Amino acid sequence: MKMITAVIKPFKLDDVREALSGVGVQGITATEVKGFGRQKGHTELYRGAEYVVDFLPKVRLEIAADDSAVDQIIEVLTKAAATGKIGDGKIFVSDLEQVIRIRTGESGSDAL
Repeated sequence: MKMITAVIKPFKLDDVREALSGVGVQGITATEVKGFGRQKGHTELYRGAEYVVDFLPKVRLEIAADDSAVDQIIEVLTKAAATGKIGDGKIFVSDLEQVIRIRTGESGSDAL
């Protein structure tokens, strides 16, 4: 099992959710976060004063998946979240040792 973590632009969340639903992903955790990478933030004008926005709004998605579905999920995430511009985000894949469904006590792939 793998934990897929993706950081994407907030306005792409609905597109990504629909695309993942289309390939059978049943559960996603989404968190509003702030961060920066190569974008390095930008400057904005507020009430006549210019200020630097270092941390940009992003959405962090977490998806627990069976090993057999990981490549398809990454492909769908990449296509649905892409705008072709800097700041589209990143996808991280890590091993998931154990998953337990609290309600039923199921574990492993059955708990996904």
